[in-house]
Amino acid sequence: MSFNNTIFSSYDNIVSDFDDKSDIQRQSIGSRGPGDMTFPNIEVKDMNSYEDVLEFVEEENVKFIRLAFFDVFGVQKNIAIMPDELKRAFTEGVSIDASSVAGFGAEVHSDLFLRPDPTTMSIVPWRPIDGRVAKMFCDIEYPDGSLFQRDSRWLLKQAVNFAEEKGFRINFGTEVEFYIFKLDENGNQTNIPQDNAGYMDIAPEDHGENIRRDISLALVDMGIRPESSHHEMGPGQNEVDFRYADPLLAADNASTFKWVVKSVAHSDGVWADFGPKPLPNKPGNGMHINISVEARDGQDYTKYFMAGIMEHIREISLFLNPTRESYERLGDMKAPKFVSWSEQNRSQLIRIPATRSKLKRIELRSPDPMANPYLAFTLLIYAGIDGIDRKIEPMDPLDVNLFKADTTVTDGLKRLPQSLDEAIAYAKGSDFVRTLLPEGYLQAYSGEEL
Repeated sequence: MSFNNTIFSSYDNIVSDFDDKSDIQRQSIGSRGPGDMTFPNIEVKDMNSYEDVLEFVEEENVKFIRLAFFDVFGVQKNIAIMPDELKRAFTEGVSIDASSVAGFGAEVHSDLFLRPDPTTMSIVPWRPIDGRVAKMFCDIEYPDGSLFQRDSRWLLKQAVNFAEEKGFRINFGTEVEFYIFKLDENGNQTNIPQDNAGYMDIAPEDHGENIRRDISLALVDMGIRPESSHHEMGPGQNEVDFRYADPLLAADNASTFKWVVKSVAHSDGVWADFGPKPLPNKPGNGMHINISVEARDGQDYTKYFMAGIMEHIREISLFLNPTRESYERLGDMKAPKFVSWSEQNRSQLIRIPATRSKLKRIELRSPDPMANPYLAFTLLIYAGIDGIDRKIEPMDPLDVNLFKADTTVTDGLKRLPQSLDEAIAYAKGSDFVRTLLPEGYLQAYSGEEL
């Protein structure tokens, strides 16, 4: 697969030929958040420039602005500024110490600058009326103004450029699971689930209805619209699903979602765990990723895109399943173990869900919520485009339950990595990964010093 300088072109300068390319639309900021805090609705119009943000901040009594970014593992960080520093943040940037951020490098040349992206402006809905709090995601720059290449959000922008220049628009949607556990009398975290309900149970068995409602309403107030929510199979386990969106917006939404869930849970006197396997002998937490591919020429390239993912899945598993706990989940309770696909069968790595629309989608079932969504989406885009470029034919569908299949079926299948060490070895041996990821990513995910 050849990767040329086109993948490093400016995201902002891409002009798509798609007729109906969707814009990032910010919804109204609504009436309540966690803890039943209420305040008047305000509307965050489309923010296209820093002048729009400055005007909004002044008119709507915003007193605190959080500038958010992510380390290489997708952990959200932020620095807060006051309104009188906002113009400087847009024009000059706000400096941070990169040596203190995981995966960003050593102390030599450690100064980086955050420059806020006005299109990502939202209001934190559970903060008080008297001095609202706003949040924006940031681009990360070197002192000379060039973009920091270990910023996974920037990497995803380059992947989107690459796909669009090839003639493809790719959309992502996530299904994210999490457990809600109780706190003890001292406020310390326990591993006691808040209920013993099961799949799609309802109250009174399901104690998560109110929390899922608060989460969903807070997300809507921030301009993010979840598709559905329900109780999952495990005790205290919940899931929230999102409609498809362009890759950058989908990753922004997934990252914001995790922060909102943790904040709402804290407000309600419990805590949320996104770990891949919080409880032994209970279902793990997955982050299923739904992907659809639209081609400018109108043809259906889904099978090639899927085959490309299957071709590279073992090499990129380290970044989809980045913890030791991740491999306790795989191969157990509907989490896949083999490289295979099927229509509707949930024991497979990839399934093609039934749909009543014309647009097909694939559901990748191996990733878990500890993955950095920006990095995960980046690698999946390149893997899928490689499948299209090389016209890789997928294996035949396997319509059997692989959790119960005997060795006559499974011996001919490739296995996903069975441990973090095995996943690291696959990634280190991959030309595909080394070509795509900037220096430092493999070391960080392998636990090596940068």
